[in-house]
Amino acid sequence: MFYLLLPLILGTIVGIITSKAINYNDLIKPKLSPPGFIFPIVWTIIYLLLGVSYTILREKKQLTKEIKQIYYWQLIFNYLWTVIFFVFKFRLFSVLWIIILDMLVIYMAYQFYKNNKLTGYLQIPYIIWLIFATYLNIAIYLLNRGI
Repeated sequence: MFYLLLPLILGTIVGIITSKAINYNDLIKPKLSPPGFIFPIVWTIIYLLLGVSYTILREKKQLTKEIKQIYYWQLIFNYLWTVIFFVFKFRLFSVLWIIILDMLVIYMAYQFYKNNKLTGYLQIPYIIWLIFATYLNIAIYLLNRGI
């Protein structure tokens, strides 16, 4: 149960800590931007899928050292993105950061898939959402440079 809920618990903690700094509604956003209330819903689903995948791999004894490392690195990069983007407002740096996160998550999904196809497939929503988040990050950076 711990590993199942760990991404959600950590994501919630980061959300609570950074909530005062999140100014999403004050930013100039591209036309495809979802309303702010969508983000916690999507991230809850993604964090649960991460926890489910990791738990499946753990229970089936399919966790390798490499999977553990990439899993925790992508979690660290994921949680720190919020701090970089909203707290420090390093928008350009956050673009670079999220691109690295994209690569980490794609590699993690591939490693999951190699060991257990289901756990790889469960990461598809994460990859899709991150690609969309990367688009939003780049667009928000470009639209808000003078602000």
